Amino acid sequence: MKTDWKPGTMIYPLPAVMISCGSEPAEYTILTVSWVGTLCTNPPMCYISVRPERHSYPILKKNMEFVINLTTESLAFATDWCGVTSGKEHNKFGEMNLTPGKASVVKAPLIEESPLSVECRVREIMALGSHDMFIADVVNIRADDKYLNEATGAFDMEKAKLLAYSHGKYYGLGQLIGKFGWSVRKKKE
Repeated sequence: MKTDWKPGTMIYPLPAVMISCGSEPAEYTILTVSWVGTLCTNPPMCYISVRPERHSYPILKKNMEFVINLTTESLAFATDWCGVTSGKEHNKFGEMNLTPGKASVVKAPLIEESPLSVECRVREIMALGSHDMFIADVVNIRADDKYLNEATGAFDMEKAKLLAYSHGKYYGLGQLIGKFGWSVRKKKE
């Protein structure tokens, strides 16, 4: 038996990411976002959804660039703190001992402590209701070398211990269960 609920956003788990934005150090700030995702492979595009009343919103809208910084279990406290405090009253980089790094393409800083940073340039802002969606082109990705598989060069998500968000709670990702296509691969005899 299943029970009907009112419509809501119960699509979980989601990544818990820290978005860094601003074009100069005095403006740099971080906001935590879970309304984030992939839109297209070619060209590579993604989105973040942000409430217009957030301190970061006018910074994002003015600069039209941001960095999606993946978070890890060791960044869980900073991830939560950056989501529940305002950049209007707090220097989030300084208070969380996070290092603003120079991105390769965009003016927004990346977070050096993040294992992977996705540099984005906003293509369009779509007003949706409680949130506005920032549709962006991915213009560069910076990965920490210590999380790259030496043999394949691939990013090792398990080694990075990425963080996920599910209905108000943070989780580590857990064990690998399979990889794309494993359900249909022929077993070796």
